[in-house]
Amino acid sequence: MMLKKRSFGTKLKVLTAAAALGMALTAASPAAFAKSEEKPKFEFGLVPDAQYCDCDINGTRYYSNSLDKLKEAAQTFNSEKVDFTVQTGDFIDRNLSSFSDILPIFNLIEGPKYHVLGNHDFPVTTDEVVDILGMPNQYYDFKHKNWRFVVLDTNDLSLYANAEGSEKHQEAQEMYNTLKENNEINAQTWNGGISEEQLTWLRGVLQKAEQRNEKVVVIGHMPVYPDNNHNVWNDEAVIAELEAVRNVVAYFNGHNHAGNYAVKNGIHYVNLKGMVETDDTNSYSIVQVYKDRLEVDGYGRETDRVLKIQ
Repeated sequence: MMLKKRSFGTKLKVLTAAAALGMALTAASPAAFAKSEEKPKFEFGLVPDAQYCDCDINGTRYYSNSLDKLKEAAQTFNSEKVDFTVQTGDFIDRNLSSFSDILPIFNLIEGPKYHVLGNHDFPVTTDEVVDILGMPNQYYDFKHKNWRFVVLDTNDLSLYANAEGSEKHQEAQEMYNTLKENNEINAQTWNGGISEEQLTWLRGVLQKAEQRNEKVVVIGHMPVYPDNNHNVWNDEAVIAELEAVRNVVAYFNGHNHAGNYAVKNGIHYVNLKGMVETDDTNSYSIVQVYKDRLEVDGYGRETDRVLKIQ
C-alpha cells in the first residue's frame, strides 16, 4: 500500500491549484499569501470500521488486511502530529482474541486515543468491552481547546449488546418490532437505538457546551441522517437533540461502509467509508479544525470535504 503524504501535496487538485498559483505569483496580494499559510487550530484522526479478524475474506471485506492498513494510518497520524485520534467502532469483527492483535497497533498512534463502540465489538458484554478498550464509559465526552467532542453508544438498545431477558434487551426488542411493523428501512438486527437515559445525558452535555460557547462534534458508530438502512433505530430523536442547540457542527460515523454525506439545518452528517473494504485501498481521515470550517482530508477511498461552520 502506498502511504499518502499530505504534507507533500498528495492530491492532484492541490498540485493543480499550486501550479496555477505559481503562474500568477507576482500578482498575488499579501492577503492571498496569508490565506495560503493559514494553519488549523488543531487536527484529529478518524479510523472507521477496521473490523479486524484473522478470518477468510468475505466478499469485499478483507478482515486481516486491516492490521497493515491501521499501521499505515498510525504512521500518517504520527507524521502529521494529530492532536488526538478516534476509531469510530467495529474495531474487530467477531473474535475476542482480535482485540489483542489490533490494540497494540492502534496504540502506536501518539497522543490521546478514543474509542467508539460498534455493533461488531461485542463478543462479550458492553461493560467488558469498555474495560478492554479502556473507555471511561460506553458513552462520554471530552474537550479539546474550545471544542466539545461527544461520543455516543448507538448499540445502547440492541439485540446483541444486551443479555436476553435484561431490561434493555426487552426495550430493544420492542423498538425493533415497532420499526419492523412499520416497514422502516432501518429495522435491521445489526442496528441499535439510543436509550432515553443516554438522550437525557446528551441533552445536558449539549446545553452546557452551548452555555460555554463551545463548538460540538458528535461521533457515533451508526448514522442518523440521511435516511438509510444503517441508521440508528430512533434516529429522529437523536437529530432532535442535535438541532435543539445551535453549536453542533458535525456528526461523524461509520457502519455503512459505502460512506454517505448530507447537511441538515447547519449540521454536517459524515458517514466515513470502512477501512475493512477492499484488498489494498485504505480509508481513514485527518480532520483540520479552522475558525470557520472543518476540512476532512481523506486518505485512500475516503472523500475530501470542506464543512462550513454555520
